[in-house]
This record gives sequence, structure tokens and C-alpha cells, in this order.
Amino acid sequence: MKLNHINLPVDDVAASRDFFARYFGMTTTFELGKGALVIMKDEGGMIFNLSHFDRKTEVEYHKDFHIGFFLETREEVDKIHSQMIADGLDVEPPKETHGRWTFYVNAPGGFLTEVGCLLAAAKWAN
Repeated sequence: MKLNHINLPVDDVAASRDFFARYFGMTTTFELGKGALVIMKDEGGMIFNLSHFDRKTEVEYHKDFHIGFFLETREEVDKIHSQMIADGLDVEPPKETHGRWTFYVNAPGGFLTEVGCLLAAAKWAN
């Protein structure tokens, strides 16, 4: 069995789409309505839906909810971090924690997004 897709409800589908396209290279494969649904895909074929069907309800995530993007090297993590800083995003510097080099950023949509890479000592990921 393979996980096919994840649907994340967001308040601003277009802003979320642009964020994931710019920083994570996700491409849009389908859009429905004016900000109702965007289907995106990553390099590995993971499908990522961003939706806001019920415009009367504000989307709110639990404080511990987050999604994570892992890269191959520390330099790649630092490069994305630098791009975000240059674009004016409020993001703390990457740091070494729990066997990874990582940072978190608040994505449009109201949830944390982790950007990191595994370090050689990362036993939990094997």
C-alpha cells in the first residue's frame, strides 16, 4: 500500500500554492474554481491537495501539526532558508536537533512546515 495524497484545508489556496511552488518545487496539476482546490505534485510523485471548499469556516490547525520536507544536504536546507529570508519571511535560523539540520516556517494556510536534512547520527530515520 502506498500513501497517495494529503489534503490540507487552507484559508488562501493561491498563497499556499505559490509558497509550495516557489520553495519546494511543487507543480500544479489541477485547479478547481476560484480558490477551491489546487492539486500539486512533488518530484517523487506525492500528490498534495490544498483546498478551501467551506469559505465560511476559518481553517485552524493544532499547534503541534506540521508537514516536513527533507532534502539531501545541509547546504540545500540553508539555500531555501536564505531564499525565505531574502523574500521577507519571518523564519528562525536552521539548527541541529534530533539528528537533523532543520528549521520551521509558518506556511500560508496556518500550519508549520519543516525544512531539514538528516544528519549521519540520525538513528530514528533508519
